[in-house]
Amino acid sequence: MYDQPIHDPDPSASPGFRIDPVLARSWLLVNGAQYERFAPASRSRADIVILDIEDAVAPKDKAAARDNVVRWLSEGNTDWVRVNGFGTPWWADDLDTLKGTSVGGIMLAMVESVDHVTETANRLPDVPIVALVETARGLERITEIAATKGTFRLAFGIGDFRRDTGFGENPATLAYARSRFTIAAKAAHLPSAIDGPTVGSSPLKLAEATAVSAEFGMTGKICLTPDQCPTVNEGLSPSQDEISWAKEFFAEFQRDGGEIRNGSDLPRIARANKILDLARAYGIHEPEYSNDDPDHVPAPSDTYHY
Repeated sequence: MYDQPIHDPDPSASPGFRIDPVLARSWLLVNGAQYERFAPASRSRADIVILDIEDAVAPKDKAAARDNVVRWLSEGNTDWVRVNGFGTPWWADDLDTLKGTSVGGIMLAMVESVDHVTETANRLPDVPIVALVETARGLERITEIAATKGTFRLAFGIGDFRRDTGFGENPATLAYARSRFTIAAKAAHLPSAIDGPTVGSSPLKLAEATAVSAEFGMTGKICLTPDQCPTVNEGLSPSQDEISWAKEFFAEFQRDGGEIRNGSDLPRIARANKILDLARAYGIHEPEYSNDDPDHVPAPSDTYHY
C-alpha cells in the first residue's frame, strides 16, 4: 500500500482545517478578550486553535473573555481553551463556564501536581487536558503529571519556566527540561510533548527553534501568531527526503521478496510506516521518484521521533 506516490492532499492542507490533537503540530494561542481575532485564527494554518483566557487576559477582562469564548463555541465551533491555573481566583469559574459547551479540549496553565489535573478533569469529564508545566516545581513532578489519568498531552511553558528558574533561552540551557518532557510523555504512553513558543521571531529564528523542538522529540509547538503556524507545521512534519526514503525503502523491500531480511528491517518498517502515515495525515505532497538508484536517498536522522 505504500508503493504509491502521495498526490491527493488531505483536507488538512486547507486553511481552517483542524487536525487530530494527537498529531497536532501548531497550537495557536488567541487572546480571548479579542473576539475579532477568533475567526481569522480559525481560518489559519493552525492545527489547533486555543482561545486564551489565562495569561493574555487582564484580571478585569476575564469575565468578558469567558463570554467571548461561550459565544464562539455556541456558534458550533469546537476550538480549545487555555484556562487559568488551579488555585487561582478564576479557575473554577473558567471550568463552570465551559460545562456543556462544544469545547474541544483545554490547556490547563501552571500545572504543578497531579491534583491540578484530576480536580480539573472531575469538573470537565471527557474533555482532553493538555497539562502546561511552567515551573521548577511542576518539572520535578512531571512524571507523575504525565501518568495522571486526565492528562492528554504535556506542554512546556518556557516563558514562565525561565522566569521561575532564571534560565536563559539557549537550547543547551533548556536541554534537561525538554528531555524530561519527552521522556515523561513516552513513559506514560502519551503523544509527544508540545514545546513552548518562540517570541518575536524572524522566520529563520522560528525555523531554527522548531528544529530544536524536533531534535528533542517534541512533536508540537505553541504559536503566538497565525503566521508562525506554517513554519512550525513544516518543521514538525516529515520532510520530502524522509518521505522519499520511506517509499524507496518499501520499493526495495518488495523487490527483495517482501520478507524480513535482517534485524534492522522491523524498526525500518515501523519508521517508514509512521513517516508515510503522518505525510497522509498532514496532506503532504510527494512527487514521483525514480527507482533506478534506491540508495540515492539516505535514511532520515534518528532524531525523528513520532
